[in-house]
Amino acid sequence: MRKMYALGTGTMALAAVVATGFAAHADKGEAPARPATHKAAALDGYQVVVLPNANVPAFQRRTVYCPAGKHVIGGGGEAQGNGAILVGSFPTPDGHGWIALGRQIGYSTVGISVYAICAS
Repeated sequence: MRKMYALGTGTMALAAVVATGFAAHADKGEAPARPATHKAAALDGYQVVVLPNANVPAFQRRTVYCPAGKHVIGGGGEAQGNGAILVGSFPTPDGHGWIALGRQIGYSTVGISVYAICAS
């Protein structure tokens, strides 16, 4: 048995406003307005720190740290090899570095690179 649901009046009103807005632009042959694009503010002390690829035992953590006075704002890792899988990629508990680990199907080692995006 199929259940039927009624839309609330708020939902219907919102749908009417959206439809009216698009219809108004369509009638005038104008494209809908696009939000203004803004350049992102430069981050003070922005730097990417790389721990190059190295073969390590499966599931061994590799960690790269930001220079003194900087905190990690993002990062990532890469697992390299046939059947390589990145198992984890996350910031260090103190917020000053990035950790990555992985494994490689059929092998006891895996190539892991780690990247930390740092800022002051």
